[in-house]
Amino acid sequence: MPLRWKIAALAAATACLVALAVGVLVHVWTAMDIRNRAEMDATNTVYSAMEVYRRTGTPAGGAELDPAELPTALRHPAGADRRVAYDGRVEGNLGPSVWGAQRVGGPGSPVLAVRINMSPQLHDLRRLDASMAVASLVSLAAALPLAVYGAALVARRLRRVAETAARISGGDLDARNGPALGRARGHDEVTDIAATVDLMADSLGRRLRIERQFTADVAHELRTPVGGLLAATDLLPPGEPEDLLRARVRDLRGLVEDLLEISRLDAGAEAPVPARVPLAAVVAEAVARTGLDTEVTVITGAPAAEAAATAPRVAAAEYVETDPRRLERIVGNLVTNAHRHGRTPVRVTVEGLTVVVRDHGPGFPADLLLDGPRRFRTGAAERGAGHGLGLTIALGQARVLGAELRLDNAADGGAVATLRLPPPPTDTRPPQDGAEADTRRPRP
Repeated sequence: MPLRWKIAALAAATACLVALAVGVLVHVWTAMDIRNRAEMDATNTVYSAMEVYRRTGTPAGGAELDPAELPTALRHPAGADRRVAYDGRVEGNLGPSVWGAQRVGGPGSPVLAVRINMSPQLHDLRRLDASMAVASLVSLAAALPLAVYGAALVARRLRRVAETAARISGGDLDARNGPALGRARGHDEVTDIAATVDLMADSLGRRLRIERQFTADVAHELRTPVGGLLAATDLLPPGEPEDLLRARVRDLRGLVEDLLEISRLDAGAEAPVPARVPLAAVVAEAVARTGLDTEVTVITGAPAAEAAATAPRVAAAEYVETDPRRLERIVGNLVTNAHRHGRTPVRVTVEGLTVVVRDHGPGFPADLLLDGPRRFRTGAAERGAGHGLGLTIALGQARVLGAELRLDNAADGGAVATLRLPPPPTDTRPPQDGAEADTRRPRP
């Protein structure tokens, strides 16, 4: 049940309890007042009737001598004092009643009694109860929409805070609730929650900026000495130590270049250079540059659902509008990751605008599928060693291209990385007159 309906139901239940309590109090107080007034009337009437009886010897004002209906408590009153008693008997329109009685003389003398009928007053009390019930229902019917509206205002503000928190959790570190939420509604608990979420986002963004700046600074500072080391290896005499040292220095240089690339992606400094290129050829070239034994399969003809959604733009599905250098980078990283952390055979499938890279290893770890790739974390130990930068770079480059990179595990085992490129513009056509797009990697 939504929060606003819970708040509205609580408000309605509270209103009902208040109305019930007020109704009971009014009923009890009115009933006691009716009985007290009836007892007072009975006492005064007996007094007046006794005065008349003593002067005339005849009961007056509805008084009777020793009436048969007189309650037992008043049949033998002690002394000459006036007494009253409640009689709950109801006979037609008569009753309940209050009796007043007094002996006309000494002990053993007749009892002069007066009966005060409370039926009209109790009828008015029942009408009052009905009126209060109707008024309570009308008030509840009028208050319930107001309660729903008020609860909706609170729920809307909480939903806005939740949406902001979800955007922050999804990676949008610029998402904020803003001071307008507090200024528009005043200072309350929702404002405190919104301010706390904004403060958390500020702190998280500051920490990430420090981390990214540190990564960029380290990469820049290491680039020059690593380049010097690589040049120095050329001065070593040929042999196995020289080959081993050169390989390690090249690995270190690759790590520095990866860190620099990640820092540029984090800073948003990367922009695609789109060109019309044959997708299958670019993918095949990227796989070939890895130097790893990988099977490439090209499925001609887009699936029916994809063709219906993008026709006629994917009529020639082998051509796409994208940045070939970044596409090669993504495919190369995915293939290298599959060989490094998975097991052969590794297959790359090109179909329409989709590129699928699959290995037959243990698959991606659960935390990577849940949180996405993170730098310097490779996941499960059974997936081998590494710096955890390949998938991070692939994901960042996919965002630059406007593509979707999805990581999953196959049902029969193995990791599956699916890259879906965005549809090309409506005027995209294959190069004419035998011209081919330049898919060569530009020099840095």
